Amino acid sequence: MMKVQAWGRLSNTEHNLINFHTPAQAIQQLKNSSSGLAHGMGRSYGDVALNTSGSLWHTIALNHLISFNIETGVLHCEAGVTLQDIHRTLVPQGWMLPVTPGTQMITVGGAISNDVHGKNHHAFGSFGDHVLSITLLRTGGEIIECSHYEKSEWFYATLGGIGLTGLILEVKLQLRSVNGPWIQSETIPYYSLQEFFHLADSSEANWEHTVSWIDCINSSSTKGLFIRGNLAQEQNQSVLKSKDKTFPFTPPISLVNKISLPLFNFAYFHKTALKKRNQLVHYEHFSYPLDSFHEWNKIYGPHGFYQYQSVLPHEVGLEATQEMLKMIKKFGEGSFLAVLKTFGNHVSGGLLSFPQPGVTLALDFPNRGERTLKLFNELDHIIYEARGRLYLAKDARMPKTLFEAGYPRIQEFIKYRDPGISSNMSRRLLGI
Repeated sequence: MMKVQAWGRLSNTEHNLINFHTPAQAIQQLKNSSSGLAHGMGRSYGDVALNTSGSLWHTIALNHLISFNIETGVLHCEAGVTLQDIHRTLVPQGWMLPVTPGTQMITVGGAISNDVHGKNHHAFGSFGDHVLSITLLRTGGEIIECSHYEKSEWFYATLGGIGLTGLILEVKLQLRSVNGPWIQSETIPYYSLQEFFHLADSSEANWEHTVSWIDCINSSSTKGLFIRGNLAQEQNQSVLKSKDKTFPFTPPISLVNKISLPLFNFAYFHKTALKKRNQLVHYEHFSYPLDSFHEWNKIYGPHGFYQYQSVLPHEVGLEATQEMLKMIKKFGEGSFLAVLKTFGNHVSGGLLSFPQPGVTLALDFPNRGERTLKLFNELDHIIYEARGRLYLAKDARMPKTLFEAGYPRIQEFIKYRDPGISSNMSRRLLGI
């Protein structure tokens, strides 16, 4: 038994950790295992990849690239391969994953189980749109090969299925051709939500990547930094000069607080706003700015933090986002990792996939106990009334009523759940 934490560090509980080193071992283990849950790099924020007092099947040793067709860009790999493994191997060969989230320190299996999205949803959809096939191992030993065309019902249940349909063993992915690792980036300050939405809407036609940082604690106005980018034609494959750092300790209190937040947000906005607007940036610096700052989650102190990420329909996005920001200010809370962006009109086929057309706001909050939970209850009400949903990959406390309203295909999904798999999240939201 070992203690395991999620990225939000809200708990530190005992798990029976079982390391899988080969697919054959995994098949044999699941034939004889009573129950468990797949666990990769541990980058989910809440309880989706936790199974307190139960078994976790650790998959990071299942990290082999089985084959790659350099002519077509089709990659066959094991599910424990990280997105960073793929990129650092294949970007120099002229191929890149079409969609990645804000970190590449996650496994392919985790990316599928949460159907992750990136800054280019309007152009490329979600991760699952580029998955060609999945080899799924059920407890009891049954192996299901599924794709968009073969046993598609299993494919779409597994896509965004938070690890509950079986253990993903192998995957085939369609990569995209690229000239090099560089992104031409532009940063534009904005001073109202209306201005953000204008920038987001007007950028979709000509810019692949769009995202913004928003200052959610400023009492006088809503301002932020809108960032957009396109893959550059630059073919220079020079080695990335990265100075990785590790946060050295867990402070006794959260370093994200009422004193530090206003100072950080003021300095970050004005320093960035004064920089040159157009820059040629390596894709790792553009897409994963926190990956070089290891264990940054410790800055929130011993009680950890919550990430609250919602998506709201386009037609109510402006008004509902304003309501959320007002409520956060009313509670005297704030986030320095506050990300506001829009999703395109593409709808994922995953039964429990998060992305839907609209606007998504992601916020990190230090865990201050009951006070923080009361704020979330108020935000939940706004999301519910707006017919939005919360992201399961980030969640640690969503009420069942909001889950059922936000994910109306849940009863359809339950038919494909593996009875030998359970998680803290599934017990909390599904009762199983």
